[in-house]
Order: sequence, then C-alpha cells, then structure tokens
Amino acid sequence: MAHARTLLLASLLLTGGACRPREQADLVLFNGKVVTVDPQFRIVEALAVRAGRILAVGSSREILALASEGAERVDLEGKTVLPGLIDSHTHPVGAALYEFDHEVPDFETIGDVLAYIKSRADALADGEWIVVSQVFITRLKEQRYPTREELDRVAPRNPVVFRTGPDASLNSLALKLSGIDRNFKITDGLPGRIERDPKTGEPTGIVRSAARFIKIRPSGKEPTREDYLRRLKMLLADYNAVGITSIVDGDTSDEEVELYQTLKERGELSCRTFLALSVNAQRPIEQIRERLRQAAASPLHRYDDMLWLRGAKSYLDGGMLTGSAYMREPWGVSKLYAIDDPNYRGMLYIEPEKLYQIMREALANELQFTAHSVGDGAVHAFLEAAERIARNDFPLHDKRPVITHSNFMSPEAVRKMAELGVGANMQPAWLWLDAATLVKHFGYERLAFFQPYKTIFEDRAMAGGGSDHMQKIGSMRSINPYNPFLGIWITLTRRARWMEEPLHPEQIITREQAIRFYTINNAWLTFEEAQKGSLEPGKLADFIVLDRDILTCPLEEIKDIQVEKTWLGGKLIFDRRARPRA
Repeated sequence: MAHARTLLLASLLLTGGACRPREQADLVLFNGKVVTVDPQFRIVEALAVRAGRILAVGSSREILALASEGAERVDLEGKTVLPGLIDSHTHPVGAALYEFDHEVPDFETIGDVLAYIKSRADALADGEWIVVSQVFITRLKEQRYPTREELDRVAPRNPVVFRTGPDASLNSLALKLSGIDRNFKITDGLPGRIERDPKTGEPTGIVRSAARFIKIRPSGKEPTREDYLRRLKMLLADYNAVGITSIVDGDTSDEEVELYQTLKERGELSCRTFLALSVNAQRPIEQIRERLRQAAASPLHRYDDMLWLRGAKSYLDGGMLTGSAYMREPWGVSKLYAIDDPNYRGMLYIEPEKLYQIMREALANELQFTAHSVGDGAVHAFLEAAERIARNDFPLHDKRPVITHSNFMSPEAVRKMAELGVGANMQPAWLWLDAATLVKHFGYERLAFFQPYKTIFEDRAMAGGGSDHMQKIGSMRSINPYNPFLGIWITLTRRARWMEEPLHPEQIITREQAIRFYTINNAWLTFEEAQKGSLEPGKLADFIVLDRDILTCPLEEIKDIQVEKTWLGGKLIFDRRARPRA
C-alpha cells in the first residue's frame, strides 16, 4: 500500500495535480529486474517512459497500466536494467582519430615497439617523423624506454619520438632536428627536464615535460573535418555499446567543442557530453582570466542535457606511469623511471598562488575547475587551494571543484574532500594495469591509499569512475580501456595483472557502491544528479539492459558483462542483436 501511494503521488506530481488525467507512457519495460539506484537502491520489475523521461517505476502490473494505446511494450524476460553508465573522464576526439591513418598494434615488449617503428620507417620517406604516443613503459614487459641507440638502429633516417604521457624518448635525428644537444638549456621558465649522460653531458634522448621543444612535423594522411565527425560519431556509438550514455570530455579544445556542437545540431550526438575546456595554466594569468570569462559567456555554458560547457581543466602535475607525478615524499632513485636524484618528488606545474587564482576565477565564473593531479603532493596542493577559497572567498559545496585522477591519496585528503565538497574522477583500470609496477617501485605499504574506494565511500566524499580513454576504438583494446564493467570488477576485486594477490583488499567496495560509482556519483560530478544517474520519476530515460544480473552473477563474470540494449532519452540507440558482426 505504501508503495502504491508513493506511485500515485509521483503520478500527481508529474501531471500537476489530481484534476488532470493521469499521464500515460509511450514506452514500458516490464518483467525484469530494474536497479533504480535511488537513495534506497530499490529493485523493481518495470519502468515507464514518457517524452524521454522516466514516468514511473514499480511492479509490472502497475507499469503496464500506465501504457498508452500505442505505447511500445518491451518484455525484459527477467533481464537486469541499470541506469545509463557515465564515464567521468575521456578524450574522445583524439582517441577516435588515433588510427585514422593506419592501425596501430598492441605493444607488450620493447621488441614490439621497435618492430612497429621499423615498419613505419620502411613505409615513410626519409626524414618523415615517426611518433608513437601513449605507450607507457610501465606496461611493457621490460619496463623501460627504448634507448636512443635502439631507435637509431631501426630508423636511422627518420626522426623518432616515443611519447609516454608528458615524457618522451627521442632518437638522434629527432634530437638534432629539435636542437636538443649537450648545450641546450630550458630557459622559458616553464617546467621541463632533459636527461643527460652523467659522464658526457649528452642528452640520453629522454625528455620530461618538454614536448614543446620537439619540432614534430606531421606525416601520413590528414583527416578532414568530416573525417573527425565520422570517427567521433563511431566512437560514441561504441561507448553506447558498452552501456555508456554520458561522458565528460576532460580536456576540450576550442576545435573539439565545435565538433561536438556540430554532431548535436545534426542529431548525431549519442552521448550526453559535459565539456571541461582546456586551460593552459602556463599562460599569463590575465590571458587565463579572459579565456575563462569567454567560456562563461558562451551559449554552450547554459545548461543543455546533451551538451554543456561547464568545466575548465588544467594540469597540476605529471604522470605516475612516467615518473613525473608530484609526490609528498621523494620518488626514490629508479632505473625504471630514469630517476637518479634521491630528493626528486616529481613535477608540479602550477605554483600555489597561481593555482589559487585560476581555481577561484573559474569557480567565480560558474565553471567547475578540475586539474590533472596524480600524485599525493598534487592532490594536497589542489585541496590547499580549494580550502583557501572556501575560507576567504566563497563556499565550495555548490561549486564542486574536481580532482582529475587522484590516484595517490591520504586519509586526510579524503576527509578534506568530504569537508569542502571537492569531488574526484578516478580510473580503476590504472590499478589493474599498473599496480604491479607501482608496488615494485614504491613498495606495498606506500600504496595503502592508492585509489582508496572504500575510504571514500565511508567518509562520504564524492568520486566517480571513468577511463581516461585516449586512443583507439574498442573498449578492451583502447588505451586506456573504457569498458565500464571492467572498471566495476576492479573496484570489487582490486586485482592487478602480474600480481597474485589483490592490492590492499581492505579498500574493496560493494556491488551497490560500484554501480553508484559509475552512475549517480558521476552525475553529481557534473551537477546533474537531479537529471540522471538513477531511474526515478522525472529523470532522463537513459538505461541499459544487461545479459546477466550484475548483483548476483559470479564475481569473475562481472568484467565480461555484455550490454544487450541501450536507451538514451527513451530512444533505443543500441541493440546487440541488430549490430553487424565484425
């Protein structure tokens, strides 16, 4: 009876009162297991949709009674339904175009890398650049950079750049063409480091946070604007195929904003997209202020549930995979990361006063500020700036600044996030792919608060899951993998490849929490928890049907879950049965 009264009240609210006829659904799904992800995490049998939004949820009998005469009726046959999943950090445009010129193989060894570079040298004319991007050395079996000499051997007549995040290894010709020799010095006042042979002073070929000095000239065929649109549309469709209905583009250029806008105008944007505009923190502060003010004045800054320019993104430190994340304690001397300074703590790209000014300006202009912050030193620097704003300028809880990545944390950092209302977007796949290397370097105990999911939930901080997808189309072949069920499985097992035991299993969360991590929590990160992230009356009708029950299936099967159907705003946008076989 209580549930029936609740359903009636919802119906009255949606119809504006008892005097108006009850609204009828144009789509009903029944005879299933609908995981609402509402505050009580209720499980119901059915849901009704009207005009792209959830009309009601409840029993099959109740929901079928709401169907209009011409409504579409879908028998779920006992299948499980979840809200559409949300990826809180992606780079879709670059990822979509990564293999536009040619397919790039997977790399497991230095030998694989060198064989690929040789094949490109054979295919290109002498002098054309060969660039290998985002192949992290920690994910190669040898766990090192290809040396300058190795790159010279396989491509003696082509400049070669092996980029791994913000750092790179160059061959002799690439160094020469870029003017990086034994006398080269970084004099522009910006972060960067050229590794040198301690005996000769000659560059080893490894440069850190100094890509601006590499004079790369593009090779291969150049994509047209229509190529960009076609490939981006293709990637978004593949997101839909793994249950993703909303994304955050975590570092959007002006040109990329225009691409999303064009897809939206054509009716071809199949993921709700929250944009975090790229803001170069190395520019003068007045230029940064002007960029933020222009973004706030853009028509796209007004809320639209399909495309919203609402964020601003900068880079606070380097990467954990490249030895440049900013840590509270020294990294330690490392052959793997080519670190010979025992006091080296990584790279901090924004000094505290400027970080405070940028964050304050963004938030004052109603732009959610986020910064790439991997190391615990960067996480604490972000929180110190946020706390200064909260203390001196304005409260943060309705501003929701977000830490991007937030891999290395501390108990006090999590508590401070909860206190201030600071969120975090996190990428579980990094634990799976990289924990073995991090343990090898830092030791097991120093990783006690590496992606501390359980502590985050217990302390009522807010964080959500994502992928940091950067390259390739294909949820399990991409760098990094964007299959959200892999991410959910990682939060439930904390398993990592090349490791026999889980990484700090005391930080494992429940299945309910893991689902929230990819739904309502991510909706909160984009100010949209009242619009999506759960299946409740009035919310957007974004939902997916799974091939097995995520709440009861064997734990090891969760990473293998397939999405059978995906709806966006009540419209079926993916049906596995109708998908052409590869």
